[in-house]
Order: sequence, then structure tokens, then C-alpha cells
Amino acid sequence: MDHAPRIGSDGGLAPRPGLIWGFALGAGGARPIERIDESSDEFRWLHLNLADQGTRHWIAHAAGFPADVRDLLLSAETHQRALIEGGAIGCALHDLERDFDVVDTTRVGVLRVALTAGLIVTARHHPLRSADLIRDRLMRAPAITQPGAALDLLVGTISGLVARITRDLSAAVQHAEDSFLDDLDAPLTRDLIGIRRRLAQLHRLADGMRAVFIRLEQDDDLPEFLLSVVERLSQQLAALDGDIAAVQVQLRLLREELDLQAAQRTNTNLYVLSIMTALMLPATLVTGIIRMNTGGLPFAGMPAGTFAATLLALAAAAGTYLMLRAMGLMRR
Repeated sequence: MDHAPRIGSDGGLAPRPGLIWGFALGAGGARPIERIDESSDEFRWLHLNLADQGTRHWIAHAAGFPADVRDLLLSAETHQRALIEGGAIGCALHDLERDFDVVDTTRVGVLRVALTAGLIVTARHHPLRSADLIRDRLMRAPAITQPGAALDLLVGTISGLVARITRDLSAAVQHAEDSFLDDLDAPLTRDLIGIRRRLAQLHRLADGMRAVFIRLEQDDDLPEFLLSVVERLSQQLAALDGDIAAVQVQLRLLREELDLQAAQRTNTNLYVLSIMTALMLPATLVTGIIRMNTGGLPFAGMPAGTFAATLLALAAAAGTYLMLRAMGLMRR
């Protein structure tokens, strides 16, 4: 792996791999790598672009990883998984994508990882948010010279991003809850649905990654020097998923309160309409009888017939009101 050839099988020059960034990590810190086949005795981290055909050619023909690990790096599958073969670990982990001009997107991409005792390769098809953070931390942090520390940094960076977004979503839910309890503007259903969708996305990411590291932890082929790191990462991801679940519960309770309030408002409106209908029904019956075009209509010959009919209608409504109140159907 450290001496990957630059000559293809056809005798010509092999395509140049798409190296996004790389570092040789020694006691003196991180030293940038210009060429993917640069020889070094130090622990190296290479971040590759899988959309580049040169990268795929290098992985398939020049990389010193077992066949299953190479297949995982080149696979088009997007579900999270891990495998161990020949002392090398391969993982497909979900990460948050970014655009060149937009850092915060709602898309989830796949980061493919291959790890040996002297090298870690990360590869992706689309730009990922964790890659930029890892690069900055490698340049600033103390030297990472062990594969366990590299894996810890990688997973810690992704989980840190997810934790930050989770805190922001939790704050948004708490703000909506406070507004609701203080009888201010009720949160919009559209906004709550957006938060719910984002939380579900983060839950699938964290839960899937936790399942990957649980499988690694239970694999008898896991190198002994990585066992403690994998165990700690499993616990960290479980705690992160628990935080996401807590925000989901908080959001669900808020949605239930909003639905209950909407149902109570609807019931109140229906009650008022029902009472008004009950009160107006007798008066409507009286006026309907009086307006019948038949002989012998009451009050027809009276000069104050209209006034008498109005009083009768009001009396019928008042009698209905007293009857409903006596029956306990009128709320105070």
C-alpha cells in the first residue's frame, strides 16, 4: 500500500487518483501529502474522491487492502455496514452532505472507510461536512499516530455534527413549546413537520452507525488494540441516539398538546353552534307557522300582530333556554 504502482496493466500511466487531501501523521504533527503513492513510515490519512475514475482504478488495482474491503470502498450500496478481513476494517457510514456554497444541507451521504495499522482511507462521492472538520483538526490537534485515534476522530466528528444539530432542534422545540404555553403565536404545523423529518433522519443515521459498531465490537476478528475504542464509540453513539429520541418525545408531546387544543377549540365552536341552533329552532317554528298562507292565521287581524308574534318567538327561545339549563346542557 505504501508503494502503490503508478503503471497500469496496459503498460501506460495509470489514471491519477483523486486525492482531496492527505496527511502523514507523525510525532511532529500532520504533514500534507501531495501524491497518493507517496512512501512514508508514518501513519497516513488519505481522503479520496470516488467520483474520480483514477481513484477507483487505484483502489481496485493498487491498494493493498483485502478484496472485500476494496469492494466495500467501490460499492454503490448506501446502507451502513462494516466488515473485518485480513486485519483491515472496512466501513460504510452515513454523514451529512454539503454543497460548495451551502454548508448546512438536509442530505445524507455515505463515507466509506478502510483502516489498517498504518493507513486510513476515507472516500466519498459527494462533499461531506465532516471531511473539512477532520482536516482542520488534523492540522491543529496533537499528532494522531494510531488507527484507534483516527477512528475515534472520524466517528467523533460525525457524531459531534449530529449532536449540534440535535441541540439546535431541541432549542427550536423548546421555543415552540414556550410560545404555546405562554399563549403566544402557536407554532406552525409545517415547521414542526420539518423538525420531525430532520429528527427522523438523524435518528436513522445515529442508530445505524451504533449498530455498525456493535457488530464490530462483537466480531472476534476485531484487533485487540481497537476493542476499547469501538466499545467507547458504541456507548457514545447510543447516548447520542438517546438524546435524539428525547427530542422526538418532546416534539410528540407538543404535537399532542396542539392537537388537543385544536380539538377543544373545535368542540367549543360546535357547542356554541349547537346551542344557537337549539335556541333559534322554536323561534323559527313560530315564524314559520305565522307565515303559512292558510286561513285562520294567528295575529292576522291584530294591529300589533307582528309585535305579538315577535314576543311569542322570543318566549319560545327563552323557554328552550330554561329547559336546556334545567337539563344541565348549558355551560357556565
